[in-house]
Amino acid sequence: MPAMSVEEVDAFLESVFPEMHQGGRIFSTDAITEEGARVSMVPQARHLRPGGTVSGPTLMTLVDIAAYVAVLGHRGPKALAVTTNLSINFLRRPPLGPLTCTARILKNGQKLVVLDAAVEGEGTPPVLVAHATATYAMPPDGKDA
Repeated sequence: MPAMSVEEVDAFLESVFPEMHQGGRIFSTDAITEEGARVSMVPQARHLRPGGTVSGPTLMTLVDIAAYVAVLGHRGPKALAVTTNLSINFLRRPPLGPLTCTARILKNGQKLVVLDAAVEGEGTPPVLVAHATATYAMPPDGKDA
């Protein structure tokens, strides 16, 4: 059962990372699920690399945010949870337009949370553009709100 709702996660992110929406709101928490979370983004011109494709760092940011949202959704407000590993495979050029990242918790341990993530672009069916794994280290009990 999720520990935080979409609204609670969004309010928490606003309070601890207000800069994430600097230059306009492009990320949105779509769902906290039993398995993890889903976050979407609408890339802007500043997220493109030469050739008009969404940049790798932008895709990695989307994955990291989706993984963090999954951690928050399942563990509660943990500002001090940190990414200790993020590995991404870029599978194909993302179509220009909205992207969605579904992060799934594989292990929800006391000290580490391990996730995998799929980044998809619009299409019927959706186009898988990247796959990633991420690990988050959790703060010791009592060290975070």
